[in-house]
Amino acid sequence: MDARLQTYNDKMQKAYDYLLSDYLTIRAGRANPHVLDKVKVDYYGTPTPIQQVGNISVPEPRMIQIAPWEKSLIKDIEKAILASDVGITPSNDGAVIRLVFPELTEERRKDLSKDVKKKGEDAKVAVRNIRRDGNDYLKKLGKEDVSEDEIKDMEEQLQKATDKFIKDIDAAIDEKTKEIMTV
Repeated sequence: MDARLQTYNDKMQKAYDYLLSDYLTIRAGRANPHVLDKVKVDYYGTPTPIQQVGNISVPEPRMIQIAPWEKSLIKDIEKAILASDVGITPSNDGAVIRLVFPELTEERRKDLSKDVKKKGEDAKVAVRNIRRDGNDYLKKLGKEDVSEDEIKDMEEQLQKATDKFIKDIDAAIDEKTKEIMTV
């Protein structure tokens, strides 16, 4: 890829990576510690990710266990989970916090798969917007001393990158939808 187009390729990669990290937070009936990635605990006045205040494990397919490094944090962690959009009520035994994921209903699975498709469409729009910005840049280059053949070449490279990321996004949508719909 032409060096002048590398920034647009990097932006498309970031949009795709963001989609994948967003998909990790969508629970598909199985316990996935990534659902806690965006949850912050008030740790001595500083919002801190749960991963930095305790050990997170998955002892069973539908359970996440959080063992805080300081027992005094149990209440704060519970508060943070309840305030977040995880949608699961934590329970604790004084030493660890457990999040038990209920089996997903068919209706909830369909809602989640719609959400997955919407996030995927948003990512595709972002990639296409980046392509548009790249094409605008190429038009400006065309007014300078760059040949029409070079511009045509770079437009094709930009389109190929766009196609590749759209295909990757579609594959990610299909994979996540399949994961959600599998009972």
